[in-house]
Amino acid sequence: MNIESMIVMLVIGAIAGWLAGLIMKGRGMGLLGNIIVGIVGSVLGSYLFGLVDIVIMGGLIGSIITATIGAVVLLFVIGLIKKA
Repeated sequence: MNIESMIVMLVIGAIAGWLAGLIMKGRGMGLLGNIIVGIVGSVLGSYLFGLVDIVIMGGLIGSIITATIGAVVLLFVIGLIKKA
C-alpha cells in the first residue's frame, strides 16, 4: 500500500465515520474515532454487501456509501452492547 492509497483510505474513513455519526444522532467520536469507525465500517460494509451479493456503484462515492452504511451498522451494534 503506498502513501496515496493510505491517505485516500483515511479520508474515506473520516467522511464515513462523520456521516455515520450524523445519521446515528450525535454518536460521533472525534476525528480519530470517526476515522477508525469509518475504516472498520468499510470492512464491515464490504463484507455485508458481499454476503447478499449487492454491489454499490464503484469509485470514491461507492466506497463512501459502503463505508458509511457499515459504520452505521457498527455504531448501532455498539449502542446495543452498551445498553446491555
